[in-house]
Amino acid sequence: MMAALIEFKNYSMGFQSRKGHVDNLLDHINFTIEEGKAVGIVGESGCGKSMTSLSIMGLLPEGVKVQGGEILFQGNDLLKKNRKEMQKIVGKDITMIFQEPMTSLNPVLTIEKQIGEVLKKHYPNLSNQEVHEKVIKELDAVGIANPEERAKQYPHQFSGGMRQRVMIAMAIICGPKLLIADEPTTALDVTIQAQVLDLMKSLKQNGSLMLITHNLGVVAQVCDEIVVMYAGRVVEKGTLKDVFDNPKHPYTQGLMKSIPTLDSVKEDLYTIPGMVPGIRDFPKGCRFAPRCDKVCPECMEQVPPIIQINEKHQVQCFLYNNDIINGKGGETVG
Repeated sequence: MMAALIEFKNYSMGFQSRKGHVDNLLDHINFTIEEGKAVGIVGESGCGKSMTSLSIMGLLPEGVKVQGGEILFQGNDLLKKNRKEMQKIVGKDITMIFQEPMTSLNPVLTIEKQIGEVLKKHYPNLSNQEVHEKVIKELDAVGIANPEERAKQYPHQFSGGMRQRVMIAMAIICGPKLLIADEPTTALDVTIQAQVLDLMKSLKQNGSLMLITHNLGVVAQVCDEIVVMYAGRVVEKGTLKDVFDNPKHPYTQGLMKSIPTLDSVKEDLYTIPGMVPGIRDFPKGCRFAPRCDKVCPECMEQVPPIIQINEKHQVQCFLYNNDIINGKGGETVG
């Protein structure tokens, strides 16, 4: 088994109201990203995927309260580090490609200036010439033609796909151990999306990747493992083969049925009924229960147990309690 690079252990957080009450969002999150692996965090909007990544980066918005647990990076709890300690890690060992590159880039600075600033912050002894050479090399590595000329230009002179490549170059220039990509292919046309995904696959050779997306097709192309989130909980996780070939949770099964296929052109595409509840409307038991076609009375009142299907594959669902009793595999965790 490979060493854990980042590990969430019973991590919980929520939003604190002015009266002091905390609305729980992320509830006992547990998953691991091993060195050299790509893990896809999937789920609909509002499921807590981005909040999970921002927790790693120490960029949670105002009003958020961590309620417990740990986020271990190479064995050290990031939640216990102060701002100065985090600044040494973020941008160097852990980097993130944000969802909208145009709003992430400064419109009044050249591309070279912006990428170079990241390098100078973490390697202040580099000369201007060394910074220039590394910026050009990185722009070339992410597929930007004429990097010498393009480095002198501004973000508005780049297309959406090219700006995304600039963000990737900025994120990888310090050789991070963990790269977090938040919906990196959103709003890109199919051709550019394919190019960015090829680039993502090549990045796995030098470090670990945490890919946040609602697109299971993207996960299938890039990732080794999947973490399925719903309303702030991990409802299923496992290897790509485990989850794609044998999805266990009704929510995961619904996501799989929602993937367009050649046959789906002839009929209406499947959609999961209802929508993700707001944080103040989470049900008492299973948070997916109001939308689930396999709901049982326990689902409405109790948090489902975590069932171990195999070494890597887990699901949080009451459906598989009987499998344990009948000897069909799996065991409860915790």
